[in-house]
Amino acid sequence: MLKLWRWYQNCLSVNPVKTQIISSGLIWGIGDIAAQAVTHSTALKKKNPLSISKEDQDFRIKWKRVATTSLFGMAFVGPVGHFWYEGLDRLRLQYQPKSIRFVATKVALDGLIFGPVDLLVFFTYMGFATGKNVNQVKEDVKRDFLPALLVEGGIWPIVQVANFRFVPVKDQLLYVNLFCLLDSCFLSWLEQQQNAAWKKHFFKSYVSLRELHARSN
Repeated sequence: MLKLWRWYQNCLSVNPVKTQIISSGLIWGIGDIAAQAVTHSTALKKKNPLSISKEDQDFRIKWKRVATTSLFGMAFVGPVGHFWYEGLDRLRLQYQPKSIRFVATKVALDGLIFGPVDLLVFFTYMGFATGKNVNQVKEDVKRDFLPALLVEGGIWPIVQVANFRFVPVKDQLLYVNLFCLLDSCFLSWLEQQQNAAWKKHFFKSYVSLRELHARSN
């Protein structure tokens, strides 16, 4: 394990962007395989055990989807994440490094800018990559964006506080990518749920709250 870490650090020193691109692609691909496994298992539990055939029981990886998701990690998360974290660290010119204000500002910017953009690009890309038209992609984004944003909004700030406080800048994307293994699994699973009943209920509840808030004002 130590040798692998040293090898990674060497690759990061020699070709930082290329290393981030490849590692991000691998992690997002693995996350999608995990998401497919979760979706398959969930679907089996919903069916009557007597009606499940051996063909239904067998888990088959959709490699085209894995490649599509992996490409998102390589084309967006890797290069954009690399320059994003390097750019955020320039805040050290205005704030004392590792200070509460320094970390809080980085967490806030990451949550308000990179997080929403990352989700928007992911759902838009996945929609077009699967052959959907503009209107279908808009509906998918409307359906999936808010649930994902709220769930991740309660998790990522905690993850990023530790990241910006203790992890060297050159390793911050790797740290994020390790959590992205779970995040990519979650996003892929969420996207695969299509028009699940819980999504419709979530969206209706949100619309009702907005209407109630508008009336009160």
